[in-house]
Amino acid sequence: MFTRRTFLGAVSATAVVAATGVAKAADKIYIPLISKGFQHQFWQAVKAGADKAAKEFDIQVTFEGPDTEAQVDKQIDMLSAALAKHPAAIGFAALDSKAATPLLKKAQSEKIPVIAFDSGVDSDIPVTTCSTDNVAAAALAADKMAALIGNEGKVALVVHDQTSRTGIDRRDGFVKQIKAKYPKIEIVDIQYGAGDQLQSTEITKSIITAHPDIKGFFGANEGSAIGVVNGVKESKKSKIVIIGYDSGKAQKQAIMDGVMAGAITQNPVGIGYETVKAALAAVKGQPVEKHIDTGFYWYDKSNITDPKIAAVLYD
Repeated sequence: MFTRRTFLGAVSATAVVAATGVAKAADKIYIPLISKGFQHQFWQAVKAGADKAAKEFDIQVTFEGPDTEAQVDKQIDMLSAALAKHPAAIGFAALDSKAATPLLKKAQSEKIPVIAFDSGVDSDIPVTTCSTDNVAAAALAADKMAALIGNEGKVALVVHDQTSRTGIDRRDGFVKQIKAKYPKIEIVDIQYGAGDQLQSTEITKSIITAHPDIKGFFGANEGSAIGVVNGVKESKKSKIVIIGYDSGKAQKQAIMDGVMAGAITQNPVGIGYETVKAALAAVKGQPVEKHIDTGFYWYDKSNITDPKIAAVLYD
């Protein structure tokens, strides 16, 4: 039989002090979400979806992440602090699946359902994963790249990391599709910029210096993609094809300006909403699918204003 857990530290008008001096638990189910970061507009959109679900289901949801997606230790501290509040369930987007394993095992031992979002976790502990099919999405990006460079030439990848599930899947989805379908396309380099625009800019410039005849770049998340755009601009290589991932004001503008050919957009609001919805279902003992695919789309200058596409883009 399920016993509802609540956040003892929550501020609630219904909380009173018992004779023992211990505050009674707040009356709302508490579900914290620990994201991979908070600096990119993508995460703000995920938070908006989580907040929407919290309001709809009348539960308490918090959302936080480290300042940058390179701060694995800080994210682990946030996960530990969230678990210490004994939540009903927890949402987690892992920067490093292996580093998080001991805490996830702790959650499991305390019967706190774990919902993975955006980045899956290399473990069977999560009840479900709410995410984009990143392998398929990156394969579509590879197909678009091939078409735009005439199915031959040199390309490179600037990826946010090689420890998260999203970094691994987007890299591998793109690389495997190119190798399987386009023998005349050569992947000359894969570099990791921690999703940081400045770092990704410098990486891009160094790759262009090493391969001045390069035809295309794939930036595997928002920060990586904008870094590639800036690196190509600073190198004054206007004919290089750039394909990005995610949305945000800068990427949308780059596409409208013709600097970026197009990008894959996820459904970040949907990711946040479905994570909270799945967590609540798990709390109630209801069945939850092992993977919840939140979808993806290709967008470029030709369809960026299409209502179906505009609905999943964000600033």
